Amino acid sequence: MKKIKRAYYYFYYKIYKSIVYTSEMLGGQFLTDFKTIIAIGTLEIWLLLSIGNYFLLITEKSSGQLTIQQPIVFIPLTIIFVLNYFSFIHIDVWKKYNKEFDELPEELNKKGGIIVWSLVALVVINLIFSYYLLFERAKKNHTGPYSKEYIESQRIKDSISDVNHK
Repeated sequence: MKKIKRAYYYFYYKIYKSIVYTSEMLGGQFLTDFKTIIAIGTLEIWLLLSIGNYFLLITEKSSGQLTIQQPIVFIPLTIIFVLNYFSFIHIDVWKKYNKEFDELPEELNKKGGIIVWSLVALVVINLIFSYYLLFERAKKNHTGPYSKEYIESQRIKDSISDVNHK
């Protein structure tokens, strides 16, 4: 458990350092720790979204059947917010870890950075891929924006729009 906690703080550290670096280039470090928490929270939510998309694919449900009030969505979101609150906002333990990680050898920090940014890329690619699979299923099943009713309503809107613009 201690290694997971340390890895989580290292992930925060690398995101924090990149935000500090870009903030300095743009002229200041305004709310850097808050920006880092938002970035990490966003990545965690994107990971949950992709898991939800895979859940929809496996169970063959539509996205309308999964709402934020359902425990399968609400509980993981709550866990993420509580975890981030107690890890980064409530106490400033991350500052102690940041100082410790600053003292790591440069080569080790570079390897850690590659791992962190690979994980970020993996989360983003995973989210895009999960939505791609959902759209492919919608095409195959003629549902959502690929349903005959939706396409027909769009044709009617387009023809009315064409008439109004002439």
